[in-house]
Amino acid sequence: MVPADPGGGVMRTDLLTEDVAGLGEALAAVDAFDRVLVDGLLRPGAAQAEGLAELARAVVGSPLAARVAQAAEKTAAGGGGEDDFLALAAARAALLGAVHDALTARVEAATGREPFVEDLPAPDAGSSANVLAAARSWLADLARTGWRGLDHEAVSASAPVVSALLADPALRRLAALLDGFAAELAASCPGATVEEFPVRRWADLWARALLLTVPGTGAVAGAEPVTGRLLPLGVDLQEHATAVQAQVHAVFEPADGSPSRLVRASVSAPKPDTVVGAGLWQLLRPHMSLLAAAGEGRAMQLTGMPLTAEGDLLWDDAHARTGEPADALTTARVALPAATGPRTAPLDRHPARLVVPVFLEGYGTEADGDTVTFDVAGQRLGVDVDRIPAAGPLTPKSVAASRACIGLLRWDAGEFRLQPLAVETLVRKKPVGVHAGAWAGGTTDKAGARAEKAATDAAAVLRERAGRLLRK
Repeated sequence: MVPADPGGGVMRTDLLTEDVAGLGEALAAVDAFDRVLVDGLLRPGAAQAEGLAELARAVVGSPLAARVAQAAEKTAAGGGGEDDFLALAAARAALLGAVHDALTARVEAATGREPFVEDLPAPDAGSSANVLAAARSWLADLARTGWRGLDHEAVSASAPVVSALLADPALRRLAALLDGFAAELAASCPGATVEEFPVRRWADLWARALLLTVPGTGAVAGAEPVTGRLLPLGVDLQEHATAVQAQVHAVFEPADGSPSRLVRASVSAPKPDTVVGAGLWQLLRPHMSLLAAAGEGRAMQLTGMPLTAEGDLLWDDAHARTGEPADALTTARVALPAATGPRTAPLDRHPARLVVPVFLEGYGTEADGDTVTFDVAGQRLGVDVDRIPAAGPLTPKSVAASRACIGLLRWDAGEFRLQPLAVETLVRKKPVGVHAGAWAGGTTDKAGARAEKAATDAAAVLRERAGRLLRK
């Protein structure tokens, strides 16, 4: 297991189940503000004034206190402006950042893992004040309207703003966020007919977008070239109706002998809704050789690969070559405990962004249908089997029968849960690894091969139809 101290031992799962002081109060203040956005800030009522005041009280004693109190008072009176909304969004982000930091400290204590201590480089502020001001204006109007007052006219006002943002590569992060946010809002119009809103999610998107309108906050920090050995741990596959992303979690061992680090490498691709299951790998493989290495259980040698201080490899196949066999479960047992965790950029400090690779073994399992729970040293840890992709051989059944597991520790709905990436089970009394990303580089598995063929056929049909349209 992940050692809780240099002498080894089990992960301190008890620390993951104990209450974190102040966490409930911070989240309650965030929820109070989020409810304010449901009915909008054009004509705030008493309940909204109290929600704003609760947010202001939650940051008393911080450098934000005076400005947020002023913004809350003006907004409660119906006179809040863009700068006031920005101050409220900053207070909300600060509270969620504090929750993130507290949970991160708890995970570090539970795993015995040290954080990466290098300072994050300062991003380039850039200059696109007019476009950012237009985005801030639309978000302010959205806050005044509220989710219940949504209509297509209010949402469609974002279209020219998104177009202007997309024209500047430095602003595409905000452009993509606003585009997706507007699409979600449009799908719920008119807001007056909606019974229940995704209150936390929409407030997250609104506040993050508003903060990204401050010049410099959306800029991406630079990366440093690194050389060394990359040992994959597992692949997290995330699927959307029109897009798919694979994120490979790995341990990087620098060639200069400095401490090993936990890193990530991601690849995304657009997808038609007819390509599902194992066919998704066909869309991703051509863009990143690391997927094949992870699927085949091999290390990779990196030379001059860009790596950010946040632990993200900016993947380029020209800087990588396939290395020797490297079993992920062996990597998790030997190399993972000593690897330092990545830093988190200030704007990314949010409990939803907490994703920590861990290794467990020697646990008991409880299964009830598709619900699986691990018993680790007498403590129950929920297993998020819903996150297991259909594009691999890993199943809830194999997780329930496992005796060792590589997983991603997440904080969801008020508790820590484990997303399995790979497990070790016994087959005919021999240990066998089952990996969620085993089909990433191709497969001879019958089910996987059938899904691959179906995806190939679907892609061929789509290409033929697209070609026919182009000829016309």
